[in-house]
Amino acid sequence: MQPTLPPVRHWCVCALLLALPATVTLAQNNALPSLGDGVGMSIAAERRLGDGIARDIYRDPDYLDDPVLGDYLQRLWQPLLAAARKRGDIPPELSDRLAWELVISRDKRVNAFALPGGYLGVHLGLLAVTENAQELASVLAHELSHVSQRHIARMLTRQDKQAPWLMGAMILGALAARANADVANAAIAGSQAVAIQSQLNFSRDMEREADRVGFGILTSAGFEGRGFVTMFDKLQQAARLNDDGAFPYLRSHPLTSERVADMRSRLPLGDSSASGQRNDMEPAPLLATPPQALHELMAARARVLAENATERQRAWLALGQTPEATAPELYAAALSAHRLGLVPQALTLTQRLRASATDATQNTVELLQLEILLAPKAQGLEVGLLEVLRDKALSGNTRAELLLGAQAALGTPTAALAASRLQQSLTLHPKDALAWQTLSRLQMSLGQRLRALRSEAESHAAQFDFGGASDRFRAAQNLPAVERRADAMEMAIVDVRRREVEEKLRESAREN
Repeated sequence: MQPTLPPVRHWCVCALLLALPATVTLAQNNALPSLGDGVGMSIAAERRLGDGIARDIYRDPDYLDDPVLGDYLQRLWQPLLAAARKRGDIPPELSDRLAWELVISRDKRVNAFALPGGYLGVHLGLLAVTENAQELASVLAHELSHVSQRHIARMLTRQDKQAPWLMGAMILGALAARANADVANAAIAGSQAVAIQSQLNFSRDMEREADRVGFGILTSAGFEGRGFVTMFDKLQQAARLNDDGAFPYLRSHPLTSERVADMRSRLPLGDSSASGQRNDMEPAPLLATPPQALHELMAARARVLAENATERQRAWLALGQTPEATAPELYAAALSAHRLGLVPQALTLTQRLRASATDATQNTVELLQLEILLAPKAQGLEVGLLEVLRDKALSGNTRAELLLGAQAALGTPTAALAASRLQQSLTLHPKDALAWQTLSRLQMSLGQRLRALRSEAESHAAQFDFGGASDRFRAAQNLPAVERRADAMEMAIVDVRRREVEEKLRESAREN
């Protein structure tokens, strides 16, 4: 685990965007468009800008590709995307040309963010404090609406001649936030000092629009609208308690009584959203919503993965070892023991957890067991259980199952099967950097050096590291002739892909 970055982070781009236009001249500020005006920034330019920022995010030590949490977020994200497309909130051109990808930050502060080009992110802190899937989905729906309504492009563009300056300023501000918090703070404070009322009104209008569109997307996707209200209640309570920095979402998405009232008015009469509790006359949860027991385990996982202090991990471990420990407490304790290197204790806790697991959480508990058994300190322990869990995972249909099963297959007779499964998955999801990395390890273990180098290169390319990708493709081309001739088709792919990534490098150099 890496230490948390400074308070002003390059992940919080929405807050930077709202401040940046204030440094433009007063005459330019007075020309702000209404929400209905066209957006001058092209979709292609927005996507290029987003890709550039995403490339920096992938190198951030707080960036986290956790397949288990990723699968859970996708259970919320995909229905929201589908609903937005069906409603027409995401027109075909935006649907096809923006990324629509989620990224996770280890940061334990409560935040979520939207970036240019269709990238959206979630801090582990947000996952940790949400009490149910609806609350988390409401935040994702709100952020999705910022992108679908092109709010970021509207803030970046007033006239074509302004766009390059604004884009450059945003990137510089983002990089300054990463490298030097004081510089970033000074830049943002300076721009805020000359902000005018028209800009503040525009940002409030965007928040209200994202609320309205997001609520429609949330409910159309099959989630309960109460998630918006109960999440607002949490944020409102945090605001009353004088936010100490744990809720940066309050600063980049200022909450007003008008917004809270608007969301409450959209709920059916008699909805018990204020407490979040269901009465006997209410309908059962909608099918799109993951089970409450699963959300509680994922919130526990987020809390543990976001925590660096061993004292806190030991406290979770002690709590989970009590006889009355709940399922989330057992999960947090087992994962904490795993991170502390206490494999026997971790396995004992997962056995307790598995004994009480429901159908909705059984698979999640088994993946935790497999994760623990893959640790170096677990080598030689529970070999039979490892093989059973590995084979079951490789026959599953989630990304977490495939990646954990493939890791367990390294150096075993099932390595070829795992490589085949990964290749099939990558045909559908070619931007999965972790899957390419895992496939490369499997191919190297199978003696397929050419394919392993190509997969390693594709992993770099998937995260916009075209220099690293070019280097790995060149390494493949420099293999002995006998290896290159043995797989002529793969060699041809390597030749084509090297030319493609090097063209990307040239394009990047021209843009810079």
